[in-house]
Amino acid sequence: MSLLGRIFADDEELGKKDDDRRRGKKTILPTWSARKSTSAATWPRRRTILYGLIACFTLYVFFKNIPQPDHPPMVRPRFERTPHHGPPTTDSPEVVAEMPSEAPPRPEKPSAAEKHYYDGPIRFYNLAVSLHAIARLGGHMEINNNVLFAVSSLKSATELIPIACEMANWDRNDVHFALMGRDDLDMDEIRVLNGVDEQCNVHWHDARPDFSLWSSDFRMEVSVSAALGHIQGFMHPQVVITDDPSREDTFFTRAIRARAFEMGRTVIELPTDASENLMWIAHLDSGSLAGRVLLCDDPQLSAYKVLAWQTTYIDILIHAPPRSSGSLLRLLKSIEAADYFGHRRPHLTIELPADVDPPTWAFLEELTWPPLDWSGTPHQSQVTLRHRIPRQAGTAEEASARQVESFYPARPAHSHVLVLSPQVELSPIYFHYLMYQLLEYRYSSITRESPETKKLIGLSLELPSMHLNDSTTFSPPRSKRGTRHSDEEEEEPSIEEAISFLWQAPNSNAALYFGDKWIEFHSFLTSRFSKDPTKQPGRRKVISEIYPSWLEFLQELMQARDYTMLYPNFLSSSPDSIASVHHELFHPPEEYSKRPKPTSETDTPIPPLDPKETFETDPTKHRLKPKSNSESTPLTSNLLSLLPASAVPTYLSDLPLLSHEGNALDPSVLKSTARIFANDFRRTVGQCPATYKPRIEPMKADDLFCYGQEDVQAGLELGDLWREPSPPVKPPPAPVKDDNEVRQSEFEAHLIRQGGAEEEKKAAMGIENEEDEAKPKGKGVKETAEKKDPVTKAVPTKSNEDNASAEAAKERLREAKEGKIKGEEENKEDAGKETKEEKPRGW
Repeated sequence: MSLLGRIFADDEELGKKDDDRRRGKKTILPTWSARKSTSAATWPRRRTILYGLIACFTLYVFFKNIPQPDHPPMVRPRFERTPHHGPPTTDSPEVVAEMPSEAPPRPEKPSAAEKHYYDGPIRFYNLAVSLHAIARLGGHMEINNNVLFAVSSLKSATELIPIACEMANWDRNDVHFALMGRDDLDMDEIRVLNGVDEQCNVHWHDARPDFSLWSSDFRMEVSVSAALGHIQGFMHPQVVITDDPSREDTFFTRAIRARAFEMGRTVIELPTDASENLMWIAHLDSGSLAGRVLLCDDPQLSAYKVLAWQTTYIDILIHAPPRSSGSLLRLLKSIEAADYFGHRRPHLTIELPADVDPPTWAFLEELTWPPLDWSGTPHQSQVTLRHRIPRQAGTAEEASARQVESFYPARPAHSHVLVLSPQVELSPIYFHYLMYQLLEYRYSSITRESPETKKLIGLSLELPSMHLNDSTTFSPPRSKRGTRHSDEEEEEPSIEEAISFLWQAPNSNAALYFGDKWIEFHSFLTSRFSKDPTKQPGRRKVISEIYPSWLEFLQELMQARDYTMLYPNFLSSSPDSIASVHHELFHPPEEYSKRPKPTSETDTPIPPLDPKETFETDPTKHRLKPKSNSESTPLTSNLLSLLPASAVPTYLSDLPLLSHEGNALDPSVLKSTARIFANDFRRTVGQCPATYKPRIEPMKADDLFCYGQEDVQAGLELGDLWREPSPPVKPPPAPVKDDNEVRQSEFEAHLIRQGGAEEEKKAAMGIENEEDEAKPKGKGVKETAEKKDPVTKAVPTKSNEDNASAEAAKERLREAKEGKIKGEEENKEDAGKETKEEKPRGW
């Protein structure tokens, strides 16, 4: 544009702006106001250009000075969608990013001889592939069937891979195996070296970080914790199984323990010989191994979330009778020699007799239980000795109370007691058997909710050879293998096998009793012994006197509650057992051995000696006693020889059920029999009325007794507050027009019966003697009776009679609560006195 165009505005808009100016004054140069408006219009464009230049310069400086990393950048792996989700195989989707094989740059600070020096960022190149492949296993749910085996060293992998494959073959769990160590050996090579074939249905996870060979211990510990966190998000394993800490890396053991505790997961650290002696854990499901269940609907127990493997407490209770030191030492030595596979040792409680021989004292002084830990951990003794004070011959009730009160569980959900007799010798694997049966039938996800589990009172270690009455030989039931499922075709003939069975009979030689049932037994004996035993009706004794007396009372509780005990079973051809009973040093219980001997009058006279007498014997009366379980030897082999060979889990409802007499029973029949027994027990022993309606509470047996509750109303439930009992039921009175008329007629009849009509009429009209007003009040009924004239038998005045009425009312209330309500006539008289006292005078 020319200078004249810039000076003279010929634009239409600019021309319109000049219309307002006066004509006749034209200037060549623009005025100051026009110049000012032009500069204001062009300034925003210049400011925008300036800001753009500054931004470009800032970006140039930023990108030019970005720091470069010491290692090549990571490339995100690409995954292809596959129609199936299973364990990763050779056909897994190709991963673009590969694990770096070269060593990372060595910093200048550590020495050149240090091998594990790298502390850089942690990346898992192979973990995502296997975790995404297990989406179908329900890992997003908190409760599932996932079990994780985790190792860091190849030696531990060699030890745990056979157990993992065995567990996967049983098909009760979804088994996973994760490698989290430093070794850079490929997972396929590890499987080949350990003989893993296609039948091992285990899901493999490579949870090793990049540069694992050069990583420091701190980096590896963080890597193990982070890998377990990723696995938790995809899998939610119910339990984490690791090898013995002595064969694992320290960083691995420390990280697994800390992170699993943070996640609330159970960690099982197997011993060094687990593949040989602890293979039975492969038969358990995830619920048994984790044990994270609620045992009871009771609010008192609902807070207990049991981690069965870690928080199961077992106390051993031994009651040593007099002159049984040899048997006691044999039992204690078998307890010391048993294998506890790294588990917590049981607490020992030994009840010693009044007279203890020196060898027993010497052995107990040297007894160190649990054994010393040479790692330097402070030793805490788990032995409690209770020495009895000598007494006269005690009763069965006193002996039972002394035995049962020796143990009381602090945690009813997972604290149990193992009752042992000194005649018993335990197998070295008895603790294996206890833990397997406890985990399988009390915490398993299949059996823990069954009614049979709630009615299980404990586990027996002994297979009895005689019935409870010690009169007949006991023959355990047998089962046929392969007959549990009727829909399967029988290809082979059934084979007889020995399986466990349920028996409604307690055991005192070797038996584990659950904590909640032991508390209920405490409640039962508390109510049972609250009344003088001599005033209780006698009951037929069903247990022989060779057993302790507390077994008889426990039998009553089991019959009233339809409780059963799980007993082991062995083949007749096998001489092995979990607990062997020796009878060569047998001593009867103290409560039965100290009974007074018969007097000389009742003693059988000794026949005179006859040198020519011929001794005769009837051969038919002498038969060979069958070989009992006492001759068996403790089992020293693997526990797998006692477990069922079938992979199908054995339910409690499938096991044979026996009554206390040894007869086969149906579960429905057992329940009805228990109901009948409980009602009869409440009526005869508990002294409950026929209209009593009990309410059963968890871990209590108060509903079986009604001592002091003779006047309990129909429908009164246990735990309700006592109310004043009503008078005996009378026929309904005839309808009347006014209640005041009825009360007045009853009051007049009462006055006539007292014989002082004139005084009572005055008293009814509100007239009182001044002498009676001056007399003190509060005298009892007896004092009023003493003030009667012995000649005229006159009734006392109104004031004293009111006081006597008040005291009589209080006496009646007290006697009503104690169940001592007198006859209908006395109740009517007391009611008349109360009416006379409560109603205003002169009505």
